[in-house]
Amino acid sequence: MAKLAAAMLVVFFGLASLVRIAIQLRRTGKTGLIGLRRDAGLFDWLSGILFVGGMAMAVVSLCLVLRDDLEPIDALDVDLLHGIGIALAALGGLAVFGAQLGMGASWRIGVSDDQGTDLVTGGWFSIIRNPIYTSMVAGWTGFALMVPTWLGFAAVVVIAVGLELQVRAVEEPYLVRTHDSEYERYAKRVGRFVPGVGRLRQSDRW
Repeated sequence: MAKLAAAMLVVFFGLASLVRIAIQLRRTGKTGLIGLRRDAGLFDWLSGILFVGGMAMAVVSLCLVLRDDLEPIDALDVDLLHGIGIALAALGGLAVFGAQLGMGASWRIGVSDDQGTDLVTGGWFSIIRNPIYTSMVAGWTGFALMVPTWLGFAAVVVIAVGLELQVRAVEEPYLVRTHDSEYERYAKRVGRFVPGVGRLRQSDRW
């Protein structure tokens, strides 16, 4: 199971990064990679560290299992959960790639106030505001179920916290600055990570 998870992880990474960057480069002449802003603050750094650190934890967990240096949790190392994990990892990976494609030329990794993009509200983004991140959490949960270790499950939590911080403290303030009332109207009717949940309320402020 660990070998299958490793193979799927390579495909997941290839689609969501290498292939998507190549498509963006061909369409726009730019990679879409921004990374940290010049004036990046504490939340920018912290969210990035948590997200990258969580992914590293998941990869290390898988490598340790492959080397027989870490044992899966016996109670969770069963066929039913393996099957659910395979489905979540596969669907999560494909959904990440599909949602990335749905952003078209507006797709970026990172935010920058001097690189304005159109606000994407159709397709995947008409259901939830952050389908890429929701799909990522689902995919990493799938890998944790395929190879269930304490480190793998801890990685999912760290990744989810990093993405939550990135959205609330970095991306949503940026979108309000960039799109103002257009984004606020969109956020009032569409949930943040789950349909109908996390919609902007009148009393909310960024």
